[in-house]
Amino acid sequence: MEKVRVYSFLHVFIHRSETDTVKPVFIYKCIAFSGFSLQIIVFYEDRNFQGRYYECNSDCPELKTHFSRCNSVRVESGAWVLYERPNYLGYQYILTRGEYPDYQRWMGYNDSIRSCRIIRNISDVFRVRVYELPDFSGQMLEFTEDVSSLAERWPIREVHSARVQDGAWVFYELPNYRGRQYLLERGQYRRFNEWAAMNPNVGSIRCIHDS
Repeated sequence: MEKVRVYSFLHVFIHRSETDTVKPVFIYKCIAFSGFSLQIIVFYEDRNFQGRYYECNSDCPELKTHFSRCNSVRVESGAWVLYERPNYLGYQYILTRGEYPDYQRWMGYNDSIRSCRIIRNISDVFRVRVYELPDFSGQMLEFTEDVSSLAERWPIREVHSARVQDGAWVFYELPNYRGRQYLLERGQYRRFNEWAAMNPNVGSIRCIHDS
């Protein structure tokens, strides 16, 4: 099981009133460390890391208060999933460490990013099982590495349920890591809608690394 540490930093500010009375103001700031390393992502309103920006270091269900649009992103550490809508809904985009000067670089459909969270099930071992039918029924195939064209290994062309036994994975709707993206972390998915898919089409799959 991955370990997550949360540290509280105490900031002390001295406020001096008009009557020369000194009042300390205490502000706590909590930062999550996943795997004992700080996770940081920076959102920019304009392309090429220009304009208003917001640095984030934890899960955030509502980003609209920090920026109105997102046209570039810099992932300084960790792996993240960004969502088109608040509360982790809408299109998903999985980003790992690197620079994304425009939203096409993360295969975005628009410049709307309204929530984000850290992908915590990062490991060096990957294993996922896909099934022909719901509830882990029918034919099954196990993968331990990226697959650019699932149809070459899985002629059924549909995945109705899945078990992620190790690591974190991205399912893509189309071959060659294109189309809608779906994050699958360690756990069981009895039906395709449990990984937020609209249909059972899976064209390619990829392991998620944090670097």
